[in-house]
Amino acid sequence: MQTLICGCSQLVTLAGPARPRSGPEMSDLGLVPKGLLLVEDGHVIAVGSTDEVRRAVEEGCIEVDVGGRIVSPGLVDAHTHPVFQSPRLNDFEQRAQGRSYAEIAQVGGGIRSTVLRNRALDENGLSRAASRNIRRMLAAGTTALEAKSGYGGSVEAELAELRALASIARKEPATIVPTLLGAHAVPEGFTPSSFAAVVAEEMIPVAAREGLAKFVDVFVEDGYYSPDDARLIACVANRHGLGLRLHVDQLREGGGAALAAELGARSADHLEHVSDEGIQALKAAGVMPVLLPGSVYFLGSSRYAPARKMIDCGLPVVLATDFNPGSSPVFSLTSVMNLACTQMRMSPAEALVSCTINAAYAIDLGEQIGSLEKGKRADFVVWDAEDFRELAYWVGADLVHEVWVSGGRLDPL
Repeated sequence: MQTLICGCSQLVTLAGPARPRSGPEMSDLGLVPKGLLLVEDGHVIAVGSTDEVRRAVEEGCIEVDVGGRIVSPGLVDAHTHPVFQSPRLNDFEQRAQGRSYAEIAQVGGGIRSTVLRNRALDENGLSRAASRNIRRMLAAGTTALEAKSGYGGSVEAELAELRALASIARKEPATIVPTLLGAHAVPEGFTPSSFAAVVAEEMIPVAAREGLAKFVDVFVEDGYYSPDDARLIACVANRHGLGLRLHVDQLREGGGAALAAELGARSADHLEHVSDEGIQALKAAGVMPVLLPGSVYFLGSSRYAPARKMIDCGLPVVLATDFNPGSSPVFSLTSVMNLACTQMRMSPAEALVSCTINAAYAIDLGEQIGSLEKGKRADFVVWDAEDFRELAYWVGADLVHEVWVSGGRLDPL
């Protein structure tokens, strides 16, 4: 049966070329004032002005009047770490007292503390914990997300986290794209290179064989994994048909962007310290930059990734939450959009493109989601606002009125 969404103040379609948007395209939202959206069997079948869409309406169509609100595509979060049970409140308190992220890790906090807590959970416990986190993101308007493992620290524990994500994907309405981040923290008793070999030789083959991951990620920084470790993991991932993502240039400029370009990564994430040469390398290789201002803000830094420079040089920028219990406990992509506009010189339109169509392409789903166009899945959000710029404007506000996934309205979460 058809459903007609009407009464929009603005319908944000993001209709355009079937590829990531860059340069001036990032300011084009395909905005239709008082537009209509017609959905059937979980997909968009018509979108646009009154006359265009009304001609496709069949008898018995259900009309839903959204009361002068905005309708946009569901938000897409291209970098999250949702598989954890509890927040790192001790870390938060110590940081408020002046300790750095590195100092906290040295005294037993940081990633390793979450690893210990996760190891105490079985797959069902991990699934319940991650499901709670993902539902909070869904309630904030995120209908699709990339979700990483990374808090296991052993073959069995990392695979358990991926299996938990697979279980959630079968039950929850949000689309989940799983990523194996075995090369996150370095477990006790290993060197980075020895554990990189474990990831390559023992984790990746199983994750690929069981269909547990679409991507593999590596945290490339001093004290974590080296470029050579990343090369090994990338080679094995490619052999098994898995895509590559990299955490790079977060804490210092270490040539991470150039490494991502060399390895043909789908995305290079963080990039707070990326060089001009690194930006050019990303563009030449077609690597998408995924910027994570939530973690910069939460860690008390002022070094945000140079989004304006990237956009002006023609890179299709992506924004994501980096949702995790230590450095970015941020559920909301609209909060990230606000940071992008206030701290990174992005416009509200560019920020919205970065959290929808560009993010969808960053997780290889751009042909299915990220815009409201004929044939795409009908994932959309009704916002309690009249102008799209409000999404990035109201700080900390919950503007979500309704969330629709595959053409169905979700119950309040």
